[in-house]
Amino acid sequence: MTTFGSGLLLGLALIVPIGAQNVFVINQSIAVGMPRALAAVAAAGVCDTILIVAGAAGVSAILIGVPSLRPVLLLAGALFLLYLGVRSLHAIAPDDDTTADESLSLRTVATRTASVSLLNPHAILDTVVVLGAAIASQAATQRALFATGTLTASWVWFLALAFAASTARRFLTPQRRMWVDRISGLILLVFAVCLAIEFAHTVL
Repeated sequence: MTTFGSGLLLGLALIVPIGAQNVFVINQSIAVGMPRALAAVAAAGVCDTILIVAGAAGVSAILIGVPSLRPVLLLAGALFLLYLGVRSLHAIAPDDDTTADESLSLRTVATRTASVSLLNPHAILDTVVVLGAAIASQAATQRALFATGTLTASWVWFLALAFAASTARRFLTPQRRMWVDRISGLILLVFAVCLAIEFAHTVL
């Protein structure tokens, strides 16, 4: 297998499994549709790119070497996902065929997605520690190709999610979108509880 292919597969293995970041990209894409969903793709992709490059540059060693950072990340992530989950659970169906989220600006969509990406401890640990360390472990002449593979995995996956969710959007009535929001909220709350449990285990 090529170096690029190895990086691509490792990136997909870490990014594809359902997580808060994926749920949020799907939810935003359903809410605003194309082309504004591309703002969510760009935000998630840029955040992953920054985290992966930071990991390869040595930030992963800092996270590993300073154990006290992990509980801080877990607690911040749990609280943020709790907020997002509760807000999604309070979603209501509009009276017409539009939703309040359809008027969201590109900046708002990008900012919300970036917040989930950067305040998600699992995403940080996966991209900075795992992918960053994997890139750093490659031979000097192969690192660029391997890193390009991991970054490609991130961008392609988020683009595929946004396209699929935006396509499904046309088949969703306002009432169904409300239930998508609520289901997303429940999933985010599950992730918040999982992070809270991890946090408890790290401090007890």
